[in-house]
Amino acid sequence: MTPELGAGLLLALASAAALNWGYYAQHGAAAKLPPLSLRRPVHSLALLFRNPRWFAGFAIGIGGWVFYVVALALAPLSLVQAASAGGIALLAALVGSLSSRERAAVVVAVAGLVLLGVSLIGVHAPTGHGSWAAVASWMGASVGAAAFAAGPLGRALAGGAGLGIAAGVLYAAGDVGTKAAVAGGGRLTFVPALLACHGLAFVALQLGFQRGSALATAGMATLWTNALPIAAGTILFGESVPSGIRGVARVAAFACVVLGAAFLARPEPAVVAQPEPID
Repeated sequence: MTPELGAGLLLALASAAALNWGYYAQHGAAAKLPPLSLRRPVHSLALLFRNPRWFAGFAIGIGGWVFYVVALALAPLSLVQAASAGGIALLAALVGSLSSRERAAVVVAVAGLVLLGVSLIGVHAPTGHGSWAAVASWMGASVGAAAFAAGPLGRALAGGAGLGIAAGVLYAAGDVGTKAAVAGGGRLTFVPALLACHGLAFVALQLGFQRGSALATAGMATLWTNALPIAAGTILFGESVPSGIRGVARVAAFACVVLGAAFLARPEPAVVAQPEPID
């Protein structure tokens, strides 16, 4: 592993820690606020930004995003995102009391991070800038997928999970746009689109915070934000999968992230009330 790649991965881990602590703080604050509404955007934003705990989480999250942008300039997108998957472990530790299903989801996601480490041994991973049309198409398709997750799909999942998925898909689209934009020149035209994706993701996440647990919302957002760019790194930016056991470990790491997300998205089984005994 080159020093540049190592620095990029360390920054990715620092970014994950900052972002997930920020999510945890924002969830705790937003869940206690009056209902947020898209019909009253200024009022809803005022409720959020006037809350000291929420604002602290937001500010720390912005710092995490800065770390992320620098990491992308040093390391391939797929490796940065896979390293960031470790943030789900911090989020789980902050939440504390977890169900057996949530613990399984976290264990699977962390296992993916270990497998990623195996896949990095002795690997030099070049990265490209990607086709302008392919990146734009990926971002457009992501917006459509996020709308489906927040709407029809969300009704079949745990509370807030659909909005968490939508936020993760949109944040991932913004990250793909960021990777394209850091090349500079004409690629800076992706900046408005990536900012729009991050803005929509922000809205989805805050609405999700009032409808579900931290893991069902921020956890889903974190996992999908990590998983999709790992795939995009190979599909869009020519980041090759290593051969042999390292390649198997890289693919398994991606699969673990997706499987962990699936565990978190499952709704809790309904509790059937038992009839009272008749005297």
